Amino acid sequence: MAFGTHIRTWFDGRWHEGDVAVMRAADHGIWQGSSVFDGARYFEGVAPDLAAHCARVNRSAEALMITPTLAAEEMEAMAREGLARYAEGAAVYVRPMYWAIHGSELGVAPMQGVTGFALCLEQVPMPAPEATTTLTTTSFRRPVLADNVCNAKAGCLYPNNARMLVEAQQKGFGNALVCDAMGNVAETATANVFMVRDGVAFTPIANGTFLSGITRARHIANLRADGVEVRETVLTIDDFRAADEVFLSGNFAKVTPVRGFDDVSYQLGPITRRARALYWDFAHSGA
Repeated sequence: MAFGTHIRTWFDGRWHEGDVAVMRAADHGIWQGSSVFDGARYFEGVAPDLAAHCARVNRSAEALMITPTLAAEEMEAMAREGLARYAEGAAVYVRPMYWAIHGSELGVAPMQGVTGFALCLEQVPMPAPEATTTLTTTSFRRPVLADNVCNAKAGCLYPNNARMLVEAQQKGFGNALVCDAMGNVAETATANVFMVRDGVAFTPIANGTFLSGITRARHIANLRADGVEVRETVLTIDDFRAADEVFLSGNFAKVTPVRGFDDVSYQLGPITRRARALYWDFAHSGA
């Protein structure tokens, strides 16, 4: 089921209008879970870091032993061609996807060199700048690389994220603050996370248990260039309880302020506001 409108899909060598079928019942990707995707955003006439998202989906495919079939530059050009068909001012979610078509002799490992590809453009509004969320803890944790493909944006990882998110929502919160296998904070169920204390921004160190996001890296670079101290370090649940500000960092919304964590309330503070302003400046800079 689509979560947006005005869908356009590149598949099998051409653009299609709408949410077209791209997989078959025996495709390895549908019954063995060998699928990867990435997500970029187009809004206000710009698509920041589109090239980086296209490059990452190829790395994700390789991590899942799927053979990428397009250069990142080809994918980016294809996306821009499709985006040009949208109305001025439209906000679009850009989703390139690969999946394995055939399996090995035993069916489990994907066959190399035979790969499905689709690029889905889906019109989805950007969340309003004042949109916020709340956090709670979850009983579920992020896996480690020895357990799962944490180094890929893989569809097979998302049922675990869904468990986290549903558990949090059943408790009356918007999202879950998720720990890694060691009990330290990794990210949330849907995005990377930052906290601020005494004017210093902190984010969990990328230890291989979560995908260290493209937007996360952009915020770190933007804030440091603006003179804000940013520390990537080990963070605990108690660190977040003692924070002055918390915000989520992800491609979908770029910056989502957090107004509360369990019974702790936060203000929409100056660093969170600055992170959003700096990102929008970067997005429109043409860099």
